[in-house]
Amino acid sequence: MSNWGRLITAMVTPMDSEGNINYDRAVELAKHLVEQGNTALVINGTTGESPTVTSDEKEKLVSCIKKSVNVPIIAGVGTNSTAATIENAHKAEKAGADGLLVVVPYYNKPNQQSLYEHYSAVARATRLPIMMYNVPGRTGINMTADTAVALSKIPNIAALKEASGDLVQLAKVVRDTDENFYVYTGEDAQILPAIAVGGYGVVSVTAHVVCKEIKKMIDSYLNGNIDEAVKIHLKLIDITEKAFMTANPIPIKAALNILGINVGQTRLPLAAPSEDVINALKGSLTELGLISEVKQ
Repeated sequence: MSNWGRLITAMVTPMDSEGNINYDRAVELAKHLVEQGNTALVINGTTGESPTVTSDEKEKLVSCIKKSVNVPIIAGVGTNSTAATIENAHKAEKAGADGLLVVVPYYNKPNQQSLYEHYSAVARATRLPIMMYNVPGRTGINMTADTAVALSKIPNIAALKEASGDLVQLAKVVRDTDENFYVYTGEDAQILPAIAVGGYGVVSVTAHVVCKEIKKMIDSYLNGNIDEAVKIHLKLIDITEKAFMTANPIPIKAALNILGINVGQTRLPLAAPSEDVINALKGSLTELGLISEVKQ
């Protein structure tokens, strides 16, 4: 695969006041994220509200964003049906996607052999490189390191987004896969620890608002400036906690709106953020110097 880089944002899907996708705003946001330093974008992931975005909307989003930015576009296509995932993959490929994010099937709890056969079938059905996505907190099942390593041998399974929160599991995948297989953390709180044990980069949510800081942290570590990397890591703890204080992407959309980047709110079943969430985000963004001090 072509290198997707170390800093990837799973992009929110901007909505208008009626809850319809604002495609012009989506293009503006994508351009902004690239300008901030993102090396690739995930479109139609969980952060992009994939469960409530229709198939036609997803295809249009990928197409219009791909035409507007010069970084790879990774399209979220995974479902709990192998056939539906393959159909989504074909649509994303047609829309111009550079790669596919395929989440572990959720709710039906496949065993490890089933996971292997699922990903193998998807890989056979597309020419695009695939990033597997392990997030047991959402799917109800953990893809083990052994299964991820076995799947990494399939030529177009190119990467893993590991969001189990288990650094030992992530490190085992790094240890047992080839150098050209990329392991990304999907946990914003673990970017620095993941890179320290050999992870390649991050698929991030908080990079919507602190991309430059995350990039500097990664670069500092890779350049041997460990103290600076740790300093930034500690600085980002609060915004990371606030960005996940309720269901993603409610807080990150609220944070963008606070910063004047109007992305609207979330579609139901995800409700508007509470005042507590908004005030907590304002406090964190103020501490980071991203907004002026909030008057009480």
